[in-house]
Amino acid sequence: MKRKRRFIFTILLFFISMGAAWANPIDGLLERIDKGASRKFVIELKKGDKDFFELDQKGSKVVVRGNTYVNIATGLNWYLKYYAGIQLSWNGMQAKLPDVLPPVSQPLRKETDLRLRYDFNYCTYSYTMAFWDWERWEKEIDWMALHGINLPLAAVGMECVWRNMLLKLGYSSDEVNRFIAGPAFLAWWAMNNLEGWGGPNPDSWYAQQEALQKKILKRMKEYGIKPVFPGYSGMVPHDADEKLGLDIEKPELWNGFVRPAFLQPTDPRYSEIASLYYSEQQKLYGKADYYSMDPFHELSNADEVDFDAAGKAVMAEMKKVNPKAVWVVQGWTENPRPEMMKNLKNGDLLILDLFSECRPMWGIPSIWKRDNGYEQHDWLFCMLENFGGNVGLHGRMDQLLNNFYLTKNNPLAAHLKGIGLTMEGSENNPVMFELMCELPWHPEKFTKEAWLKDYLFARYGVRDAKIEQAWTILANGIYNCPFGNNQQGTHESIFCGRPTLNNFQASSWSKMQNYYDPTTTAQAAALMVEVADKYRGNNNFEYDLVDIVRQSISDEARIVYNRTVADFKSFDKKSFARDSKRFLDLLLMQDSLLATRSEFRVGRWIQQARKLGTTPEEKDLYEWNARVQITTWGNRTCADDGGLRDYAHKEWNGLLRDFYYKRWAAYWQTLQDQLDGKPEVKLDYYAMEEPWTLAKNPYTAEPEGDCIEMAKKAIKLVLND
Repeated sequence: MKRKRRFIFTILLFFISMGAAWANPIDGLLERIDKGASRKFVIELKKGDKDFFELDQKGSKVVVRGNTYVNIATGLNWYLKYYAGIQLSWNGMQAKLPDVLPPVSQPLRKETDLRLRYDFNYCTYSYTMAFWDWERWEKEIDWMALHGINLPLAAVGMECVWRNMLLKLGYSSDEVNRFIAGPAFLAWWAMNNLEGWGGPNPDSWYAQQEALQKKILKRMKEYGIKPVFPGYSGMVPHDADEKLGLDIEKPELWNGFVRPAFLQPTDPRYSEIASLYYSEQQKLYGKADYYSMDPFHELSNADEVDFDAAGKAVMAEMKKVNPKAVWVVQGWTENPRPEMMKNLKNGDLLILDLFSECRPMWGIPSIWKRDNGYEQHDWLFCMLENFGGNVGLHGRMDQLLNNFYLTKNNPLAAHLKGIGLTMEGSENNPVMFELMCELPWHPEKFTKEAWLKDYLFARYGVRDAKIEQAWTILANGIYNCPFGNNQQGTHESIFCGRPTLNNFQASSWSKMQNYYDPTTTAQAAALMVEVADKYRGNNNFEYDLVDIVRQSISDEARIVYNRTVADFKSFDKKSFARDSKRFLDLLLMQDSLLATRSEFRVGRWIQQARKLGTTPEEKDLYEWNARVQITTWGNRTCADDGGLRDYAHKEWNGLLRDFYYKRWAAYWQTLQDQLDGKPEVKLDYYAMEEPWTLAKNPYTAEPEGDCIEMAKKAIKLVLND
């Protein structure tokens, strides 16, 4: 008996000690970064009138203080970057900390009035996060805390709310499944653009997404992160007039897809539907202090809407759930309508100025300038950065800094409450996300050149003149898209567009314009390759090396493409054969280079999808979702006429070789045949593309080959050495 008591007592002591060791979420974060790391820090939560963090020293331990756990995590990240030379990013959320931490020789305090830091676009949930499991989400929540994010959109599992609501309204399970989209297309279903595409989802999908969201919300709560729940703003199935007797108009098609209908918030039955939605949401996930709703986003029949009354109705239903809740709305084109905002109280509405680094709406010069800004309402300065989850170096460094610091002392920015990351796709261009997330903590304007030197030390843990030279070239070129250029995201890869004699954009909605010398990326890549052997095993360096060399290949291919077209138009058969072969050689080299990093392999995306399936049929459905989204996006009508084909194109290993190469090889052959006197043949690209979306050939996520050796070969090919 005594032995049994001793055993129980020992077990209790173990759990008590574990609880003491992880008495706060920062200790858990540190242990996930590096086992044993929590013993090297002293974490102190203290009250403060402003958001702040402090770094200090206590004996051999580093002290990190702050008024919230998110701010403490931000301070920890600051220490890791600028004292220890360790940058945690999507390409690596673990690091080996030194046995003895570099000391904080002088106490450091950073504070900010920008207390809200938002994260995510609805599109991010499909273009990047469609198939994330808890392991990946845990890393993302840690990343958010380290970067000061305390207000993320929390959209996982919201289809479960809709499923329960529609079943209560009398829809059958089959009817619900015809309405709710598949995993890779839930964002556009949630934004009222389409019904059912990618589905039907199995019951297991809803069960696992509900469980996943509950884990996400639990971890957010531990950090003190406030989730933004999707609220209700009027979406109903397109047949709700017949099924529910609602007074709705049949919606127009969207890129060939049937759209859900829209129930006007002023409709007598709006309150009934909204109440049921919030009730089902509360049963699953509880209440929130913030709800995201965009009832009039890209609206076509604006003349038929009483925006003032509709806005009040949407607000009223949200307030019934939580009287202190805030309505979060996107600032995009005409949204939010001035007529909707004018009679809503300050503090009840929070507007995301969605594309502040390029097309700010809050009152400074841009094509979307609003002379009176957002009037009396609170808003956030946001960076959109990426459209479609496309791969490519891109940024607006000077414009981002200029636009942000123009908010200082500007009367139109009196209600600025923070910043936001509103990218359509993430896991790219870490330099821009680091810069954006630091802005609230820099009270005075700085230059990109000064900031970049410290960033590179944080990124690689070294100071190297060649690396600085390479990044200076990038910062003054491809990462410095200028004012007046309104393109949506990265300079698209020529490899990823359907071939024609006039290829410039890859996706049909692109607004690309040339703004940098494409040969400069090769200069930067060559400098990185020159020092690469010194940094073998440096994860961040190797990731950036591959990404920068990848960009140089893509830019060289665009030059070669134009030369090849000129050869064809000049009837220069010998040059055409040479240059078209060089183009295809560059494409295959790109595929081989990207094979060396998991982040650039299509197998990573497809394996994420298949892993979520619980049966072979489910795995196949999710893989099909994954393949279609990054290629045709939809069916033949959508791909050929709808405008979304290749919108989510990816320069990824496997996809280049098996999808893009086949299109280009076939196209160049048709032109060669014409030069040889054969009749012109019109290629049916969809007939070439659809088989890949239906295929089940396996792709692996594990890297293959030596990234440094492959980068050396690639840069030689680019430079024609």
